[in-house]
Amino acid sequence: MSMTIHHQEQDATSVVITLAGRLLLGPGCIELEQIVTGLLKRGFLHLTFDLTSVTHIDSTGMGRFIDTYSKLKRSGGTVHIVGATGPVRAMFRITRLDSIFQIS
Repeated sequence: MSMTIHHQEQDATSVVITLAGRLLLGPGCIELEQIVTGLLKRGFLHLTFDLTSVTHIDSTGMGRFIDTYSKLKRSGGTVHIVGATGPVRAMFRITRLDSIFQIS
């Protein structure tokens, strides 16, 4: 299953990015990086990533969240992770990134 990405603006500074499939090295990560970069340029500071339908994530996928967090932290923004379950949730726990990100 390939990665699909949709985003919906909530207000002038908040957006929900919904991912589905496998967030792995390749086109999905590149597309996610481009979308996030565009949203940050447009002034969105509060990004929520809905991972409910993500089945797998690798270190490159995790790197996208770390990069986004770093950029937003400098600007006073936030990153929220919602819906991470199974191996995706385990990846956040194993890497201890669950102590960095707001996960629900």
